[in-house]
Amino acid sequence: MIELYHWPTPNGHKVTIFLEEAGLVYNLHSVDIGKGDQFKPEFLAIAPNNRIPAIIDTAPADGGKPVSVFESGAILLYLAEKTGHFIPKDLRGRTDVLQWLFWQMGGLGPMSGQAGHFAIYAPEKIQYGIDRYTKEVNRLYGVMNKRLADRDYLAGDYSIADMASYPWVVPYERYSQDLNEFPHLKRWFEAIKARPAVAKVYAAVNPSYQKPMTDEEKKILFGQTAKSFA
Repeated sequence: MIELYHWPTPNGHKVTIFLEEAGLVYNLHSVDIGKGDQFKPEFLAIAPNNRIPAIIDTAPADGGKPVSVFESGAILLYLAEKTGHFIPKDLRGRTDVLQWLFWQMGGLGPMSGQAGHFAIYAPEKIQYGIDRYTKEVNRLYGVMNKRLADRDYLAGDYSIADMASYPWVVPYERYSQDLNEFPHLKRWFEAIKARPAVAKVYAAVNPSYQKPMTDEEKKILFGQTAKSFA
């Protein structure tokens, strides 16, 4: 059984997509990051970086005590290795998946997050910040588009690399991007969107999650220091 600590953000969706695709049984525990649930001691015990998602595997492969994992990329890799799904076993195929998984973790996700922050959430519009990250997201979309020109998915077959990247492309309009400029990326996006497991994940998102943030929620999410979880 997988105990999933989650909130419906792009990083949260990565893990639910895997769990649905793999048909794993899981319990979903909502961690309302707008209310500060991520700072509760019981959550910090498994996610010391106070970020969702996190999991506890109550039946790990070694038969030992439960294993907890935080960071979405680490969770995807752990689950892929646990199940033997969505990551190749051969050296070259595995390396291909891992490099594109880490590409998302180090580039597409953080840069998209900054683009959204400066364009939508920042208390003052700083044009340099907006332009800097909007252009970087555009560049990263170009990298994906070129990669997908001669293959269906980022690393050949559908894998955890695609599961990691897709949720960060879903809000492309918020990042001032036009998928029509990236035909191979758009084809990839539509193919993943049509997968039943992916459709199920997004259909389950409560529309209230999309409501504008209150000032208090912004303070909780964007005003953190070391003292926030001391």
